[in-house]
Amino acid sequence: MRVLAVSDVIEEDLYGPGIERFRGVEAILSAGDLPASYLDYLASALSVPLFYVYGNHAYGTEHTHTGLDLHHPPGVNLDTQVVHYRGLVMAGLEGSMRYSGGPHQYSEGEMRLKAMRLWPRLALERLRGRRPDVLLTHAPPRGIHDALDLPHQGFQTFLDFIRWCQPRFVLHGHVHCYDRRQPRRTVLGDTVVLNVYGHQLLEL
Repeated sequence: MRVLAVSDVIEEDLYGPGIERFRGVEAILSAGDLPASYLDYLASALSVPLFYVYGNHAYGTEHTHTGLDLHHPPGVNLDTQVVHYRGLVMAGLEGSMRYSGGPHQYSEGEMRLKAMRLWPRLALERLRGRRPDVLLTHAPPRGIHDALDLPHQGFQTFLDFIRWCQPRFVLHGHVHCYDRRQPRRTVLGDTVVLNVYGHQLLEL
């Protein structure tokens, strides 16, 4: 399946003819820190469903290009959910490491408890011979694409999730890629960890 994954930064060239190069995608996956109005525009322009998790930045009520007032992105919030879509098994975990007490921030222990809510459903998938196709997160796994400062540290919980569930892809944002030499793709066992800052066009 061809999907458009986005995170963290509004790309102005998509407001116009630039969106046409993404015709044919079957879904949008948002790894967080994007306004609901931007996600509404992308999903409406491409006429595809949106799946998302929240990042560590909160947005209030937004007035969209269609005149609607949005409190949340117009799609499926994958946080602590396991969702099937066109043969894909997708799960999500929102937020970042707790650093200021703001919304969608978690300690390592809190994130582990959130991840444990996914495990019964994923254990059932495992009995059926399925592993997750996508784990959608905002923060990265610990030691992969993360940084030393607390706000941008990754979660050990995500590494444990990868080892136990072996998802095909972990898609995250949160770490901004200003340098083209900055690594965005890492393979860990049978899992591809990908920073989708800005956008990435993927075949899943």
